[in-house]
Amino acid sequence: MKKGIFQRKIRKTHRWMGVILGIQFFLWTIGGLYFSWSNMDEVHGDHQKAHIHPISADIGLVNPKEIIDQIKLKDSVNFLLDIRLIQILNRPFYQITYSKEHDRGKKIQLANAKTGELRNALSKEEAIEIAKKNFINETPVKSVEYLTKTDGHHEYREQPLPAFAITFSHPTNTTVYVASELGTVQKFRNSKWRIFDFLWMLHTMDYQSRDNISNWLLRAFSIFGLFTIISGFTLFIISQKTSSNKN
Repeated sequence: MKKGIFQRKIRKTHRWMGVILGIQFFLWTIGGLYFSWSNMDEVHGDHQKAHIHPISADIGLVNPKEIIDQIKLKDSVNFLLDIRLIQILNRPFYQITYSKEHDRGKKIQLANAKTGELRNALSKEEAIEIAKKNFINETPVKSVEYLTKTDGHHEYREQPLPAFAITFSHPTNTTVYVASELGTVQKFRNSKWRIFDFLWMLHTMDYQSRDNISNWLLRAFSIFGLFTIISGFTLFIISQKTSSNKN
């Protein structure tokens, strides 16, 4: 192949590869700018989380074994996965996670840590009250949604379900997610986080679950970018040789 034809082919290939890759580079740059200029505490809603006073160490608590024995009267308990002391509306509760089989079909039981009385999952009214107490701004509730499933693009993806999504009438359009069976707040989601999440999807090129940075599309574009750079260097070297020969 003649040098001139070879050079034109490389030039054409490099030009089209540059256009295609340039679009993704532009998206990566926009995302990178937003990430680097964003306050992550604001993205995560940390500045909107109210201070919750810890439980006093002088409080009298029931032995968790008594509660476990109560659970055994109504269900099979073969494995204890977790026991936590939490607060539900300023009252101490045990959050007991157990299962019949190891690492399969886990269940959660809430119980009053002072009396040992078992309790059901949170009601809608309780979830709203918990969200209000955890949200630092005194703002009316705009909407409440009960979630039993989410997809890969939902802002509450891969989080404990079922859960109540309590959205406040606030300029940040903040939603507080409260897991009904756990009895606790799981996530704060606001407008800044949603922009961050969308740009993160474009950054990782994971258009299914948004968080997989090892997807094949990203890998392919990385290799594609490498070939584009190599073709650019090749074109530069050939151009330099052609200029030298002319001189």
